[in-house]
Amino acid sequence: MSANVDLNIRPDYDQVIQDVADYVLTYKVESAEALNTARNCLMDTLGCGLLALRFPECTKHLGPFVEGTVVPHGARVPGTSFRLDPLKAAWDIGCMVRWLDYNDTWLAAEWGHPSDNLGGILAVADHLSQQRLAQGESPLSMRAVLDAMIMAHEIQGVFALENSFNRVGLDHVLLVKLASTAVCARLMGASREQLLSAISHVFVDGQALRTYRHAPNAGSRKSWAAGDATSRGVRLADIAMRGEMGIPGALSAPQWGFYDVLFSHTNNDLALKPVEARQFSFSQGFASYVMENVLFKISFPAEFHAQTACEAAVILHPQVRDRLHEIDKIVITTHESAIRIISKVGILANPADRDHCIQYMTAVPLVFGNLVAEQYEDDFHAAHPIIDELREKMEIVEDPRYTREYLEADKRSIANAVQVFFKDGSSTMQVAVEYPVGHRRRRAEGIALLEAKFKANLATRFSAQRSGQIFHLCKDQAALEATPVQRFMDMWVI
Repeated sequence: MSANVDLNIRPDYDQVIQDVADYVLTYKVESAEALNTARNCLMDTLGCGLLALRFPECTKHLGPFVEGTVVPHGARVPGTSFRLDPLKAAWDIGCMVRWLDYNDTWLAAEWGHPSDNLGGILAVADHLSQQRLAQGESPLSMRAVLDAMIMAHEIQGVFALENSFNRVGLDHVLLVKLASTAVCARLMGASREQLLSAISHVFVDGQALRTYRHAPNAGSRKSWAAGDATSRGVRLADIAMRGEMGIPGALSAPQWGFYDVLFSHTNNDLALKPVEARQFSFSQGFASYVMENVLFKISFPAEFHAQTACEAAVILHPQVRDRLHEIDKIVITTHESAIRIISKVGILANPADRDHCIQYMTAVPLVFGNLVAEQYEDDFHAAHPIIDELREKMEIVEDPRYTREYLEADKRSIANAVQVFFKDGSSTMQVAVEYPVGHRRRRAEGIALLEAKFKANLATRFSAQRSGQIFHLCKDQAALEATPVQRFMDMWVI
């Protein structure tokens, strides 16, 4: 046989693709802890979306592509009167919940926000439930939504444990697209072959670059990128449900597959390794581990690697607020991931630039004793030059223990320490916070604060009566799980 021809033997689907498909098709969620955490995650995620509706830069993206469009059984966008096709509804919900960088987080070799997948999940579930009801069939229940959330968290989080997409320049929303595609296809009733096809198309898609999250190009795309990804997941699921063929070797095909094209990069030393070393690595299978261990952003709308630095700064605020102009230097001791992602100097050009700057996120609570979303805005920044004055006095130091324990399975800390030194030679104590309030190790402390955050976010959009109805339903695990999806979504319409 000539060496100048391809051997055209169609392979089986890559094992990773099969594993994801089999997980969403066969796994039964039985963990009470995972279901309870998913319920809290639902509350927190939707609350973050409501809060984002106060910002015109977010709301300008919402609504139908063509004004006046009528969509039969259209999916609702919480906190609005929009009734949209599921793709655009998924985009809008995903955009809302991610806009303020305030929803949940998962940190490992890769980072991300698994609740971003709620955009696709809710949009599909609401549309399908209305459609089923109109056809005389039973609608989906909110238990199906919670199950889908747990599975989406698991897919995104388990992939992130040992596979660093950021080191090859790809953005973590790839994993949102993957998880949303799989669980939305499941909600749509996909067969195994349809699921395999849908998942394979995720990896064949072009993937987002991380450039919009980093200096000097950080910008607001990072606030809608997840909405775009979860919406794309709905689209790929729909394509597969229509019978579109899959690409079995999407990952492993020599030269043309994902591993060779997008997961090989000299910065990651992968291009020099055999193909086996470029493949995904997994330390565990899929179950409900990620939802049980997910991190909630409770105290601050800030990139998660800076949460504990913000908390330390709040503690130090009383000691420094009257001595701001006496400060000689501020030392932030942190971990390698924070240095790689959010440590930056120079002009901060926009709110998205500021909420990805550990120096800015530490300076604001040192000065004001808190950090809220409005403090990233241009007018606030311009009105308080002391923030940039403090940024210029900051030193960033890596603690190897912080870096090591960030990745240890039994710890997964996100540690930061802050100490302020004054011109007269005195200093504050070093305040170290190793686990943020939203960490599993501080879950009991955090849930009461999460519920208070949810109530406050509801109040930004709804009357006291409606807010109370939503809150009491979301607090009741059994009642929430039994509620039809379309009835739940009715409560969120303006």
